[in-house]
Amino acid sequence: MTKLLYLHVVGSDPADGSDRYAVQMQEHLAAAVSDRTTIDLVALSADQPRHIDFHAYEGLIVPDLIHHVYARAADYDGFVIGCFYDIGLREAREVSGRAIVTAPCQAATDMAMHLGNRFSILVGTPKNIPKMSENVRIYGRDHAMASMRAVGLSVWEQQTAPDVFEQMAEVGRVCVEQDGAEVLILGCTAGFGLHERLREALGVPVLDAMLAPTMYAEFLSETAQRLGWFPSRVGGSVPPPDEEIRQWKLFAGAPAEGVRVSGANGRQT
Repeated sequence: MTKLLYLHVVGSDPADGSDRYAVQMQEHLAAAVSDRTTIDLVALSADQPRHIDFHAYEGLIVPDLIHHVYARAADYDGFVIGCFYDIGLREAREVSGRAIVTAPCQAATDMAMHLGNRFSILVGTPKNIPKMSENVRIYGRDHAMASMRAVGLSVWEQQTAPDVFEQMAEVGRVCVEQDGAEVLILGCTAGFGLHERLREALGVPVLDAMLAPTMYAEFLSETAQRLGWFPSRVGGSVPPPDEEIRQWKLFAGAPAEGVRVSGANGRQT
């Protein structure tokens, strides 16, 4: 059995409705993984930003994200960071013990290169393009990226706009017909639930930003259990010394969290 935790790296508060997609997101994930895998979803506490469009917001949530991974490293086989900016990915891997940590951009671009020669990424707004393009270059996949195009939708509009599918399909068609993309990647986790319709409309694989890192985490976790391929802890992968963490009282107490949805029964807490 494999146990995964999806980190919905935004604040959630029932009082302002910012937790409204949590159950839908967990159900979306649970429907994709095998019956050997349980996946829980946890969001950050109510005092954290409700979206991560801005890099300043990233800086605010990284400490909580790392605390969650450190505190629960022994409880899960894998963690998924739920933001296409791949926020805190290297930092989280450093404190994850034997658990796998994945994130959308790295996982989806890797998968895309197995499905076609060139891919395009559909992002929300032009604000997203510089950092996401930089990440693609860091991962060594810029040679395979046909384009990165904004669909003109904010994070929340990707679930609320009445014409979200039409806008994504229009931009996706340009990527395929003009840019030469053979695979499309949805560059925001808020666009969950659209990949199948877009694939049917455009005739190419369309990777969901929530599902790609989750399936990768499941695969890598199962591989670790079967073959012993756990994260390296030498060289640049050496973790912080436990003695320092205890002495300096780092990660003290339980990490603050907002809504939690259990993978066992879909129960929101």
